[in-house]
Amino acid sequence: MPHKAMIPVNAVAAGATRVPILIATTRQPSLEDPGEMFSGERATAISYASVAVSVPPDDVRTIGHVQWPRSVPGDPRREFVTSAAKYIDKNEFTSEIASATKGGRRKVMVFVHGFNNRFDESVFRFAQIVHDSKSQAIPVLFTWPSRGEIALRAYMYDRESANYSRDALEQLLTSLTREPSISEINIVAHSMGNWITLEAMRGMSIREAGSPDRGDFAKMKNVLLVAPDVDVDVFRSQIARMGTYRPHIALFVSRDDKALDLSKLIWGGVSRLGEVDPNDEPYRTEFERGKIEVFDLTKLKVAGGDAHSRAFDDITAVMAMIEQRKSDEHRPPHRPTAHQRTSESLR
Repeated sequence: MPHKAMIPVNAVAAGATRVPILIATTRQPSLEDPGEMFSGERATAISYASVAVSVPPDDVRTIGHVQWPRSVPGDPRREFVTSAAKYIDKNEFTSEIASATKGGRRKVMVFVHGFNNRFDESVFRFAQIVHDSKSQAIPVLFTWPSRGEIALRAYMYDRESANYSRDALEQLLTSLTREPSISEINIVAHSMGNWITLEAMRGMSIREAGSPDRGDFAKMKNVLLVAPDVDVDVFRSQIARMGTYRPHIALFVSRDDKALDLSKLIWGGVSRLGEVDPNDEPYRTEFERGKIEVFDLTKLKVAGGDAHSRAFDDITAVMAMIEQRKSDEHRPPHRPTAHQRTSESLR
């Protein structure tokens, strides 16, 4: 895939879909390179941007995949391209959120990407998720300084960048909860992005526990943990520390995830949360006790597929799995189940 895909394309393709995305990031702006926009280096403060991605017509693409430009800037008739991109400040970011809610959209979906993601990769992947899930939520991308390389030193740099960015994510989520026009916030986190997300949620939960009432924190409804590159023991302590002050959690695992096998090796053989068998003990009992909903995507395995990104590559099948579980529930319609909440968090 070509680098520097953030150069806007003026051409408009018939049948293409425009996906606007608001961005908060701890990456360093690439002010001299509009094709990169943000690098993999760490910034000293949060930056903001507004990007629109053109997704080609469904009849010329494979659902669940990003059709990368064969050469920059790309052909909107058959490839994902950037149709608009600009830097904005915090006030403009807040204004654009408020403006987006005027059309009746009061839900926000926040995406936190994982290891080995350049800025353009995180933007295009999120556009694909938004488009293919048919989400009506306002898309907000939190992107942190990943080098976008597959190497041990890059993995360690990314891990420290994740640690570096957790307070910034907590700050973003807190500001979103305080926006009066927003009624609900849902988070989709992938791979190493789950670590940042859980740490931010932990911080928010600790603050909330010391407040007289839940207040705006109640807007945090669902957190979808996809292929989490998180130590299972650390996850246990994070959940225990959050207590009751946390959103509903849905976990997506694949027992054939080779990326998490490698991560397990790097971290001394301790299992990663995204590769566990949810039917094994003590996981089954712990998940049930913690009211953590689990979706095992191992059954969706296809030859040549990547288990680490299976939830997004096979998003149609995953949505069907969620809907099927929802339909299996037999509860009064006025009391939404956990499965209903998981399905609705992507809408």
